[in-house]
Amino acid sequence: MTPSMNTSQDRAFFGHPRGLSTLFFTEMWERFSYYGMRALLLLYMTAPVAAGGLGFDTAQGGAVYGLYTSMVYLATMPGGWIADRLIGPRRAVLYGGIFIAAGHFSMALALLPMFYLGLFLIVIGTGLLKGNVSVIVGKLYASGDNRRDAGFSIFYMGINLGAFIAPLICGYLGQEIAWHYGFGAAGVGMVLGVVQYVLGGAALGDAGVEPASATPDARARWRRQATLWGGLFVAMAAMVGIGGYTGAIPITATQVSDAAGVMLLAITFGFFGWLYMSGGFTPEERKRLYVIGVLFLAASIFWSLFEQAGSTLNLFARDRSDNAVFGAAFPSSWFQSMNSLFLIVFAPIMAWVWIRMSSAGTEPSTPMKFAWGLVFAGLGFAILVIPASNESQLASPLWLTTTYFLHTIGELVLSPVGLSAMTVLAPARIGGLMMGVWFLATSVGNFISGRVTGFYEAMALPSLFGTVATVGIVLGVILMLLTPAMRRLLPTQPSQH
Repeated sequence: MTPSMNTSQDRAFFGHPRGLSTLFFTEMWERFSYYGMRALLLLYMTAPVAAGGLGFDTAQGGAVYGLYTSMVYLATMPGGWIADRLIGPRRAVLYGGIFIAAGHFSMALALLPMFYLGLFLIVIGTGLLKGNVSVIVGKLYASGDNRRDAGFSIFYMGINLGAFIAPLICGYLGQEIAWHYGFGAAGVGMVLGVVQYVLGGAALGDAGVEPASATPDARARWRRQATLWGGLFVAMAAMVGIGGYTGAIPITATQVSDAAGVMLLAITFGFFGWLYMSGGFTPEERKRLYVIGVLFLAASIFWSLFEQAGSTLNLFARDRSDNAVFGAAFPSSWFQSMNSLFLIVFAPIMAWVWIRMSSAGTEPSTPMKFAWGLVFAGLGFAILVIPASNESQLASPLWLTTTYFLHTIGELVLSPVGLSAMTVLAPARIGGLMMGVWFLATSVGNFISGRVTGFYEAMALPSLFGTVATVGIVLGVILMLLTPAMRRLLPTQPSQH
């Protein structure tokens, strides 16, 4: 990889290119806006109209929540295509940030149409920004630059810092003052990110300025494709939105979510159907593709459990948790900061553990790490069965804190190896395509998470949490049992078990 102009020898930001500071704060503010709004989203939708909320029941709120969070991650795939072929990552990040800020400010207006418009704009903006800002980070370093991994570690610290601060500020403003102050604060955060991104653009050199090189004919063909599909998408969204609001089209948010679920199912089965039925792979490649399929399923289930932080666990924190420490009350949305706090503290420790285990020849294989990730996610729900069974007493905040701790350990075990596994196992000629599989798994998991919320009031909480825990733990154990067979399909890993 060719480094950006004037960045290969730049060590102005803790020994890294000064452009890394620009991207660090861009992603920090983007995650601030995302997690600040997410901490409030379901609480706002299910709050009574008299309390300033939308008055949705949990099934409808969960459907909207799952639709939104799944589309945010799915949109990174077309967002990457647009950047690669049409406008370049630099402009994609800028336009994405503007869309996101506009979306949050739309939600700050107490109007239902503006609420849905805001969600739509944030999905579009995140699709343009989320993946492409990471691409620009990579372009700051030359191939073989030993600072690259450390640079991404610093960059990811910005993600966790933004995600940690966001619920504390937006959650307090939204729950204690007015919902729309919380949404507005998320928008202000994204504006700060855009402003510093523009002001710090010179430090990025020419990283990500241009799209991938192509012939003029190819570029013209891509523009026509983008115009056609983009126009159809906007027209369909406008028709559904206007028709649903005016009553001209009898459609509900739940029905839109159901349709999106069918689309996700079709995309998933269509993709893997093409993958396994294609005749262009060698027997060795085909074996690895089977492993990818199993890991995709495991990742989807993991994220369906983990992402309930913003849905069922968020509602449990509001309804059944004693949200006070030493007599000082705090907003229930503050629990949303626990995962990021634990990540900041324990990520370096977990990295050290893997290094030590690798040196000793005892580091678990990728399938085994995925299995443990599922088990930890399941255990996080299993312990909540105890306080959920006692309806006469609010649960100590230590219960949810322990749940988030276990979920964070599961994330640290599974998530860092996810993208790496996709790139290692995928045939080189479809490596870029397989990167999108990880985001597709996250999208599917988020969608399932939202739909599980529909059972929050329909089932007894001990039964709901027990069922979710059982799914995670049982599938984790099954994957452990399958690991020896899967290891035989993996590239040689003599030190892994």
